[in-house]
Amino acid sequence: MPGRPLHVWITRAQPGAEATAGRVRALGHTPIVVPLLEVRPVQTPEIDLGGVAALAFTSANGARAFAQVCPRRDIVVFAVGQATARAARQAGFSRVFSTDGDVTALAQGIAARRGELQGELLHPGAEEPAGDLVGALAEWNVPARRLVLYASETADLADPAVAEAAAQADVALVYSPKGGRALAEALAMHPAPRLRVLGLSRAVLEPLADAAVAGRAFAPLPLEAALLNLLDREP
Repeated sequence: MPGRPLHVWITRAQPGAEATAGRVRALGHTPIVVPLLEVRPVQTPEIDLGGVAALAFTSANGARAFAQVCPRRDIVVFAVGQATARAARQAGFSRVFSTDGDVTALAQGIAARRGELQGELLHPGAEEPAGDLVGALAEWNVPARRLVLYASETADLADPAVAEAAAQADVALVYSPKGGRALAEALAMHPAPRLRVLGLSRAVLEPLADAAVAGRAFAPLPLEAALLNLLDREP
């Protein structure tokens, strides 16, 4: 049975934060959209697609960022999770293969199709990626290289909105280790001992190991649906 309505602090960067807010609202909870990370594009690099057989996106932000700087849409795309795959399709890519799970699962999925790839794989994404996809692919003898398109920066934690979110929220949702570090810093400034923290994976919660919170839990699978399922579970 669903539990009591909760005030849910959504800490992820925009535009994902608003999409999550809609899902939280649909579950009967009240979203508090105060991102602790901000996505900014880096200086647009030269896009060299020579010899590239496929693209790999590990986040919706990566798919959107690439679409903004490159007009090509005729390349095969591999994506982690349905949200990333959906962002790639919305950007105009038609051949999109998705794998539920994490970077390791994506690497395995790509490796299973490596016989179809006549060239290397390009991984556009963040300056500090959540996982090492290129390294994971190297273990499968799949040639790949990174393309840095954006960086995630910690928001202004002294903003009164952060303090208000910490005071009002029953639960905080965290999506990346960098987001976990940002929340840990925010809670050091604005203690919230009754707050329950839910992370997309065990690694996401590691920066919060010493945070004075009421409880922590991570999703059994690194999927937003699995994370949101934790909202109605007892601490």
